Amino acid sequence: MKKIMIVAGLGPSLVLFRGDLIKDWLQKNVNVVAAAPGNDVETQLKAMGASYRSIPLNRTGLNPFRDLALFFKLKRLLKEEKPGYLFCYTAKPVIYGSLAALFNRQVRVFVMITGLGYAFVADSWKGLLLQKLVIYLYRIALSGSEKVFFQNPDDQEEFLKFKITRREKMALINGSGVNTSYFSPVPLPEKQICFLMIARLLREKGVTEYIEAAEIVKQRHPEVRFVLIGWSFEENPSAIGQDQVKKWKQEGNVEIYGETNDVRPYISDSSVYVLPSYREGTPRTVLEAMSMGRPIITTDVPGCRETVIEGRNGYLVPVKDVSALVEAMEKFILKPELLNHMGIESRKLAEQKYDVHKVNRVINKEMGIY
Repeated sequence: MKKIMIVAGLGPSLVLFRGDLIKDWLQKNVNVVAAAPGNDVETQLKAMGASYRSIPLNRTGLNPFRDLALFFKLKRLLKEEKPGYLFCYTAKPVIYGSLAALFNRQVRVFVMITGLGYAFVADSWKGLLLQKLVIYLYRIALSGSEKVFFQNPDDQEEFLKFKITRREKMALINGSGVNTSYFSPVPLPEKQICFLMIARLLREKGVTEYIEAAEIVKQRHPEVRFVLIGWSFEENPSAIGQDQVKKWKQEGNVEIYGETNDVRPYISDSSVYVLPSYREGTPRTVLEAMSMGRPIITTDVPGCRETVIEGRNGYLVPVKDVSALVEAMEKFILKPELLNHMGIESRKLAEQKYDVHKVNRVINKEMGIY
């Protein structure tokens, strides 16, 4: 029986983002071992039929001793579990999982680049030093990989530019995909227009620009609602502090809520989904909003630009441009008839391009799992 070990940087993502892929493997009689920090999804994964191992991974910290502990844990797990395949996604699992696999030549290594993160958008000297280190580690780690999946062509070209891996090892997929049955279309709310953003509270997600745009729009159109579903990782260098979040709540322009395991009620209650991010792999929340029939406003940057056909299912705005963001929002406020038309187009695009089963078929074909 084939055996796959899948390694993630965040436990819930195994269920929320890779659940359909894991189920697909299990249906093909593949033995699946999942590894991630903590134990919060162990019960769910076991109920699906997969086994689970907890690993000491701090996805945002820069402590080299913790990362070394992660490397040795993964090396030991590969020796104990003896999988034929290793599938890693997000930066630390990709780097340290692939490095560990260099000591186990029996395992075939497949990785997914879900975005380039802080190291590739930072412009401080610390950020540039971190970028050099990350590129160096990627280059060594991916030397033993069989296939590297990219979620957008810009990230792929970036890896080629830095000579991290070779083109023949690369495969382009349409993001993580979205389950178009689970995220089914729902009617637009009949009450006032509501803009929604769902993101980690990091500067490069464009949270500040969203808040600033909301303040301007609320002054002109006080009836419009703004909602932010956000959660914080304080160890991340670009994390927005709790004091700032508290201040935004007090100002009252945006309704701010914490992390949720089910975003569908919030998307159902929204009119337009907004993500002013500086860079993404392919933003999963945008795909979920598209699948549920919502127009999109996002930035003309890698990962985001692929989700919008300008003027058809939404609008692209320049990164960090609050005025352009406000202008795009006001188009929907002044012409609400755009909402339904563009929402229908979003759903069509989700079905045609981003359906999770289509994405998983490409992954399984490249891995040789049928």
